[in-house]
Amino acid sequence: MMVARRHALPSELATWLDAHAEAIDTSAAHASEIVPRLARAGLFRVGVASSLGGSGGTTVDAIEAIAMVAQHSLASAFVFWGQRTFIEYMLQTDNEPLRARWLPALLAGEHAGATGLSNAMKYLSAIEPLQMRAAARDAQATRFALDGALPWITNLRREGFVVAAAFDRHDGAPPAIFAVPHNAPGVTRSDDLDLIALRGSNTAALTLTDTELDAGSLIDVDARAFLVRARPAFLGLQCGMSIGLARRALDAVALSSPAVRTALADDANALRNELDGLSARLYEGVTCGAFVAKPAAQFELRIALADVVDAAVRLDVQAAGGRGYLRSTSATGTARRSREAAFVPIVTPSIVQLKHQLAQARRCEAA
Repeated sequence: MMVARRHALPSELATWLDAHAEAIDTSAAHASEIVPRLARAGLFRVGVASSLGGSGGTTVDAIEAIAMVAQHSLASAFVFWGQRTFIEYMLQTDNEPLRARWLPALLAGEHAGATGLSNAMKYLSAIEPLQMRAAARDAQATRFALDGALPWITNLRREGFVVAAAFDRHDGAPPAIFAVPHNAPGVTRSDDLDLIALRGSNTAALTLTDTELDAGSLIDVDARAFLVRARPAFLGLQCGMSIGLARRALDAVALSSPAVRTALADDANALRNELDGLSARLYEGVTCGAFVAKPAAQFELRIALADVVDAAVRLDVQAAGGRGYLRSTSATGTARRSREAAFVPIVTPSIVQLKHQLAQARRCEAA
């Protein structure tokens, strides 16, 4: 099995994340700082070819980078995931002028990238229809009017963002994916959603009303084909959040008192071994491209990693004992990690949605 190289975060970033993790989780006070700080640490360039302005490496290296951030702050890792996933779309698009337009600013953290394709991923799995519509304004389909609403998108920085969204076409053509900038006419960002955690992640709803873009903003003219190619990275990068949070919870157990460590050692060791095994399988599948043809294998890994996160955080709570339940000791991070873990099963595609997909696949195989 493949084992990815692990690197430590730059000390300045790690220190800042540790100092502000609670505030990032519970308020928007530092929401504007996350993208620039991650960019200064060079994290958005990980897994991007040097010829495109990156620092080299693979998608697996980017997953590991997200996991490293998640060990300090899941909200910051969630922002990282949104930015890096949009960067991945720019790497995979055939629209070179679009890539040249957006990629440098995204890598430098000068602009936020948001993946509004959660609805599209559910559409790809036949869970729900597309919620956005595109109508060609001319016979040559060089300009489009875009309408619709997406209720939940992360990394919609008020300082400026570009969001990827999939649109049904009125002209019989396949659904298409557009890159929609925040300042296009008819684009409206809601106030931040009233989340119970991850409140510094710039998560809001987006509405488009007669927003006009030209064909130069097309990430791909065939949403379904693009999503099949992009889904392994979309899910793989997302799994980095689970990997990092589970590691940090188990590290907290390892730092507890000798008596507590002894009592929980068997469970903690078993979970760490399971986590390492699942991570290796994920990295192998992403690297060799197996998940393109066999998405169910990646769905199963995403579900299993969520189970490991849940179990690891429960051990974290047991190790902290009553001390972790006191507000005055919130610096231990136990309560925050419990809130963060509650998000892992519901981030799209949710565990319920993935289990539904797997059940459907089994029924089809049986038939």
